[in-house]
Amino acid sequence: MFALIYDTHELSKPFKRVLSVHKSRKTAERALEKRMSKLGKRVWDCDTRIVWLKEPARPGEDVTENAFSTWQPGETVPYGELHPDSD
Repeated sequence: MFALIYDTHELSKPFKRVLSVHKSRKTAERALEKRMSKLGKRVWDCDTRIVWLKEPARPGEDVTENAFSTWQPGETVPYGELHPDSD
């Protein structure tokens, strides 16, 4: 399952709040767009990211980094995510 999580990227806060759970990355992306519109912020300003849940979770629960990964196993990772844009 894919999920939107609230992630401020603060090392002192290892638990991430699950905002919503989705069956596909596409529906998770739509939910993220809705959240951005609702907050009136860009994706990097709303502290929300899409992740693949390794274990079941419900909206409102907290998960640790061990419970999720950025990409689903076997999912094609975009080239730009693997190689930095630097000279």
